[in-house]
Amino acid sequence: MRRFLCLLLIVSAPTCLFAQIRDTITALRPDSAFYVRTKGPSASLSYGLGEDRLGGAKMGHVDSLVLFKVTGKYKDLYRVRLTHQLSAWISQSLTRRDTNVRVPLQYLTTSWRVSGDNRFDYVSIPLPERLPYRSWQEMNPSRIIVDVFGATANTNWITQLRSAVEIKNVDYEQVADEQFRITISLRHAQHWGYAIGYEGRRLVIRITHQPEKVRLKNLTIAVDAGHGGSNLGAIGLRSKQLEKDLNLSIALHLQKELEQKGATVIMTRVNDTLINNSDRVLNFRKLKPDLLISIHNNAAGDTTKSRGTSTYYKHLGYRSLSQAVLKRLLDMGLDEYGNVGRFNFALNSQTEYPNILVEGAFMSYPYDEALLLDDKFRKKMAQQIRKGVEDWLKQVRKQRP
Repeated sequence: MRRFLCLLLIVSAPTCLFAQIRDTITALRPDSAFYVRTKGPSASLSYGLGEDRLGGAKMGHVDSLVLFKVTGKYKDLYRVRLTHQLSAWISQSLTRRDTNVRVPLQYLTTSWRVSGDNRFDYVSIPLPERLPYRSWQEMNPSRIIVDVFGATANTNWITQLRSAVEIKNVDYEQVADEQFRITISLRHAQHWGYAIGYEGRRLVIRITHQPEKVRLKNLTIAVDAGHGGSNLGAIGLRSKQLEKDLNLSIALHLQKELEQKGATVIMTRVNDTLINNSDRVLNFRKLKPDLLISIHNNAAGDTTKSRGTSTYYKHLGYRSLSQAVLKRLLDMGLDEYGNVGRFNFALNSQTEYPNILVEGAFMSYPYDEALLLDDKFRKKMAQQIRKGVEDWLKQVRKQRP
């Protein structure tokens, strides 16, 4: 009957689909709920149970040993409580049970410290437990917002030292029970990255300074050639050319373009090597580039309509870079497939540095495919990406306060 109603009443389809999913969720009674802690350096939280080829919409990543209360299960996922009205989902493989948790009436914050060194500013917040958090960027004005779940304001004061050069101001508010919001106002319009993690039970938000000289010759740029090894990527419609090889060719041309302008370049790979995305992310986290460009090429089941070039970003503060690169790529006469935001790609999910994904053209569209097979075209594409980065840097220099 439920299936019949879903087919008959289109407006009811989403509700019916939700009901089917909900019926398979195991909800735990309050007295049966238990606690887990995250494992590994970057456990991901999801908004819901929806999935796509990139894994479904991510709320964000959290540090190791972060404490969660489990209120339900679905397949290999735990539903974890953030507040009375908000939950998230996490893979069971990213957690371990903790049977020794003693939950106080409230997790109270105490006095903060804001400081800086020669590359980063820091907001340091003592907490009695490693609590969950999420964050996002805002523009006009440029701010970083961090919600800490389970925390309650009891802050005596915020000490802000003059050594903090990128942070303009830090403030907080208790927006709801168990939802403590930190607002970090930045001096520059352009976001250059931030990281969140725990040192012991002290939550530390690290904000990257804008480089003193915003020019290619002063920057370290990571260039990521997508796929590699047994991860072939797309396959050309007529040529059967492998995407992994085209990506590498464009990436190597881009390396030369950037180095000729004086930039220091970090390459994910320079040959046909299999490197999974999690290892790429962890490597970049150690090397701390100033920005990242990931090179891919597109494909679609529809070989007659889907065509053109596109750029992708996840975090709002990095959209301007993706727009500048797309504009230059469109100068090559390619059709516009679009500037795509909130893209759920592992390398775009990182907040530590500006990052974008470039999908050069469609290997499944005959005209685009023919262009990509020409090395002169791939070299030109790399040149246009470099010019787009330079255009963006010029915009950033004009925004200086």
